Amino acid sequence: MRVLKFGGTSLSNASQFIHVANILEKNAQKEQIAVVLSAPARVTNYLVEAINNTLRGNNILESVLNIENIFNTLLKDIAQFQSKFNYVVFHNTLKQEFNSLKQLLQGISLLNFCPDSVNAHIICLGEKWSVILMQGILIAKDLKIINLDPVKSILTQGDGYSTSVVNIEESTCRIHNVLLSHYADIILMAGFMAGNKKGELVTLGRNGSDYSAAILAACLQARRCEIWTDVDGIYTCDPRQVPDARLLHELSYQEAMELSYFGAKILHPRTIVPIAQFHIPCLIKNTSKPDFSGTLISAKNKDINIIAKGITYLKDMVMINVSGPGMKGMIGMAARVFAAMSRATCSVVLITQSSSEYSISFCVPYQEYAKACDALDEEFNLELKNGLLEPIGVICDLAIISVVGDGMRTQLGLSGKLFGALARASINIIAISQGSSERSISVVVKNNVTTIGVKAVHQTLFNTDQIIEVFIIGVGGVGSALIEQIKKQYSWLKNKHIDLRVCGIVNSQVMLTDSDGINLNNWKSLLIQSCKSSDLEKLIITIKQYHLLNPVIVDCTSSEKVANYYVNFLSGGCHVIAPNKKANTGPIGYYRKLRETMVIARRKFLYDTNVGAGLPVIENLQNLLNAGDELIKFSGILSGSLSYIFGKLDEGLSLSEATILAKKNGYTEPDPRDDLSGMDVARKLLILAREVGYVLEMKDIKIEPVIPDNFIKNDVISVDNFFEKLLSLDNMFTLKVKKARESGCVLRYIGNIQEGKCCVKMESVNDEHPLFQVKDGENALAFLTKYYQPLPLILRGYGAGNNVTAAGVFADLLRTVY
Repeated sequence: MRVLKFGGTSLSNASQFIHVANILEKNAQKEQIAVVLSAPARVTNYLVEAINNTLRGNNILESVLNIENIFNTLLKDIAQFQSKFNYVVFHNTLKQEFNSLKQLLQGISLLNFCPDSVNAHIICLGEKWSVILMQGILIAKDLKIINLDPVKSILTQGDGYSTSVVNIEESTCRIHNVLLSHYADIILMAGFMAGNKKGELVTLGRNGSDYSAAILAACLQARRCEIWTDVDGIYTCDPRQVPDARLLHELSYQEAMELSYFGAKILHPRTIVPIAQFHIPCLIKNTSKPDFSGTLISAKNKDINIIAKGITYLKDMVMINVSGPGMKGMIGMAARVFAAMSRATCSVVLITQSSSEYSISFCVPYQEYAKACDALDEEFNLELKNGLLEPIGVICDLAIISVVGDGMRTQLGLSGKLFGALARASINIIAISQGSSERSISVVVKNNVTTIGVKAVHQTLFNTDQIIEVFIIGVGGVGSALIEQIKKQYSWLKNKHIDLRVCGIVNSQVMLTDSDGINLNNWKSLLIQSCKSSDLEKLIITIKQYHLLNPVIVDCTSSEKVANYYVNFLSGGCHVIAPNKKANTGPIGYYRKLRETMVIARRKFLYDTNVGAGLPVIENLQNLLNAGDELIKFSGILSGSLSYIFGKLDEGLSLSEATILAKKNGYTEPDPRDDLSGMDVARKLLILAREVGYVLEMKDIKIEPVIPDNFIKNDVISVDNFFEKLLSLDNMFTLKVKKARESGCVLRYIGNIQEGKCCVKMESVNDEHPLFQVKDGENALAFLTKYYQPLPLILRGYGAGNNVTAAGVFADLLRTVY
């Protein structure tokens, strides 16, 4: 014998009814089965609405119309699917039922009151009508059916009309008495209802139909109870919030109880009690996938080696704190607190107590906290008046996140992983509680971080992939090259368990965002089609709404406006990667604020491409400083364009010829005066100087431009006219090159740092100088340090170009993985 229960979503239309009937027919061919049915989807809500509308004085017929339409449509469609279905008989039966419902509502209208017994009778009608329809379909299939009346068969304890306590022993006797005189292929029973000692209909409360199935399974000593629903089974967490949640194939009764107690929606804790008591396995199945394995809940837990089974949460909780000097050493305080809660019928979800016995804190649902506080004020009235207790403390807008699993009892370090995941997500833990069974750990956090908290914990405990969610601002040369590199390397990184998604692309006009990742095969057309205007503030809001785990802003612009948003990005929970030098060369106050925000927000600000593009300059310098090294002197060729130009001077080209060739080959800015001014080199030098601890502003850098100031500052002259004017300097530079060559030297444009002073200038260097052979667009940086002397540490390679810079950004992206 097996008991199968089908929920309302499995009975939402005629095709679903027929589908369920086919499942029952197939199972009945193997063995006798018992079936518990819920009301069709939405029907119970409409019945409750009908009662409420009647009490408000609204038209009774209008209140019933939605329900009648649902069942009339079901009848007509079932008759079309099932040729032997006796439409006339069941139409008349339901018509009588609707007339009876209208009479009950008429009585409520006259009394302007709905007795509990009548309310219970009405809200259970959906289940009763589900059984009537299913019985008709199964009879049409020539199956023998017993319709088990739950009011006569399931006995509850207590006198109320809404209860959750069933007398299983007496109910077992009643059911067996009915079944002894009848044999059937299928036993049908409506869920959600039972009978009291007076023989009156009572409801079984929330998830009552699941509870009905568990009770029936216990009474029949069934070999299995099956809950058929609209999901494949129980997941590691809510798949609507965490798309990569995993299906759990097996759970112990205790694990299922903990998960359901802390918010998992599949089963209610009281449903698990009878099946656990009588050791009846419970299988969660998907009605749409009858052959799918589902989740089995039983006493045998084959997956004991799995650390944790699931993560669940309860939102809208309130923490109440009872504290004060009078509590220390006072016997019975905890007993009085929770006795008060019991009298007030408040559900205490979580309890924690300070080791000093100074305070007791516990969580209750938001809707119960007012009566909880009233009960405590009443219980401790004298202590509060005499100052032995502080005023009752209340913290609202809280949530409880719980990790559950039998394997947690023997696993070291799981708490550390949990707390570490929340810390990396910048989530503050308000309280912690661990059950004595060590089967669950719960943390209390603010309501608004629940989703990101669940995602972060799930990522740490269940996923092997590390996620990077990238938002690229600026899609010029570097930004476009970065996107292409990410697209090319996606599969490679996936194999290394790194899931790198581009979730946002922003240019100066529009922005394109997608929390699941943008399709990079046609990102350009998607960006053009986007109707979202470019707005950095809205971008931050969007990122927060997505509840992302590891969002990273990559600024591929040269915009000061974007750089000024870095603090906002970091505060908003994003890492920031910046090829853009404006933030690191701006006022020292903003420079420091960025670093302070990094620490507070626990986010990274990475800018290795600020100096040397793809060369790992900043990273290596930071590693040296962290290891206790000290800079004595720095010399470097920091401009790829000037490296190229001065290399061509070595080969005999004039200054104008070398500059034109450099521009043609893409080494210079659109206006070469930006390169020849030395400002780009000065910015990079300032970044390095600040990195080693010098407190400097841009004005403190001594700059000797390649060409005279009057050639640079005259913005009226066009680029073409500038090149004509540049010819006048050719002879002067030819003489300088010749003079240097005569002494065995070459000209190089070098940035220097020594004893806190920085200068950028053209120098003549001999073949013993580490920068002598650097040309053709290469960068070279020589660090003479306490550890690296007398020979300096030299980093050399191409320091310009879109692909090289994008590769440096890519390397920074991978550093955001924990």
